[in-house]
Amino acid sequence: MATDQGAAPATRAYSLLALLTAINVLNFVDRQLLPSFANFIVPDLKLTDTEFGLLTGLFFIIFYAVAGLFMGALADLVHRPRLIAGAVGLWSALTAASGAAVNFITLAIPRALIGVGESALTPTAMSMLADRFSAARLGLAAGLYYMGVPIGAGLSLLVAGYLGPAIGWRNCFYLLGGLGLFFALMALTIRETRPKREKVHKGPGFFVLARTLSGALTASPALVATMFGGVALHWAIGAAAFDQLWFVQERGFERAEIARINGYAIVFGGIAGNIVGGWLGDVWQRHFKSGRAMLLFWMLLLTTPFNLAYRLVPPDSPFFWIGLYTGIFQLAAFYGPTFSAVQELAPPQARATVTAFYILLLNTVGLGLGITMTGVLIDQFRAAGSEQPYSAAILAFTVIGALAAPAFFLAGRWFKRDLARNQARAAAAVSG
Repeated sequence: MATDQGAAPATRAYSLLALLTAINVLNFVDRQLLPSFANFIVPDLKLTDTEFGLLTGLFFIIFYAVAGLFMGALADLVHRPRLIAGAVGLWSALTAASGAAVNFITLAIPRALIGVGESALTPTAMSMLADRFSAARLGLAAGLYYMGVPIGAGLSLLVAGYLGPAIGWRNCFYLLGGLGLFFALMALTIRETRPKREKVHKGPGFFVLARTLSGALTASPALVATMFGGVALHWAIGAAAFDQLWFVQERGFERAEIARINGYAIVFGGIAGNIVGGWLGDVWQRHFKSGRAMLLFWMLLLTTPFNLAYRLVPPDSPFFWIGLYTGIFQLAAFYGPTFSAVQELAPPQARATVTAFYILLLNTVGLGLGITMTGVLIDQFRAAGSEQPYSAAILAFTVIGALAAPAFFLAGRWFKRDLARNQARAAAAVSG
């Protein structure tokens, strides 16, 4: 169980957070390898933009998200550190296998199956963090854990920028697969944090968890609105999977140079966004009546104009570089507040299941459609004679992603009411 409200978490809680964050960094290094090496892999394997969109979109994400729903339920039932260790070992072996691909099909098979392994990490890790950190500190803990997103994505680009030209994209995949097997062994050193009374033999079954998930969504419009806002934002994030191709083909950068520039920007801008988003989300929660999602609404309102200008101006414009950094900051700041809100609105006995369902939506409906449809649009714009098909397609999904703002506004307005209802139901269940 989480520590008491406001109490300082034990040192071992931060040790757990550090190791889970390191594993999450590896998770996103591996996940972002294809977008990071796009300018190496696409010409080598002679892929179309639609095929590249399928590889980074639906083929990976359907397996990732659907398996994640089951992994979330499994994380509520089994020894969680062992589940993480097995997952890391699986995706690392498949990352190495991806390096041997010779065409679209031979790359699609391991990349799709990698999603099964990676899907287990976040629902399991967030469940463990919720056991160790109080509600007052959970936002910061989630924000620190989600530093794995920008650090991992940035490191993936730096690997492409520095090691790609030196040893080739295939050897980079082999190297990272081997590193992952080491982290799988490290995961076995994690101590299970679930209290004994919640062990497998007394845990709820899959059907009970499914009913709990349905009940949680029905009872909390704030939870539903938070999830919709996250999905809408991920339509724009999905389109950004084509950024490396856009930088080179329509903005004139050299492929290794821009991979390095973008990698550093994601690492430093992302770390700042994660820390500020997690910390400011906790401050917002303490001092305002609205939930953390309202903070995301105001962030989107401030950053969206720069994100739109970024896709329209030339790279010598200051708005290009401002837009690059605000987009990275906005994404990184999203994770701490939104996952903290979901954890607080979810029933304690099914936190991992609700988190996994949210991840399923973010990935299948958000990233899956965003990436795949952007690839289709790029090919269609190119066939129609567009001079900048990447800019047109990515900009379209950036506009669609702005629908997240009204969703987060409503979620923030409803949060306190829904949280009070959930607490009243929990108290009635205990007294009954």
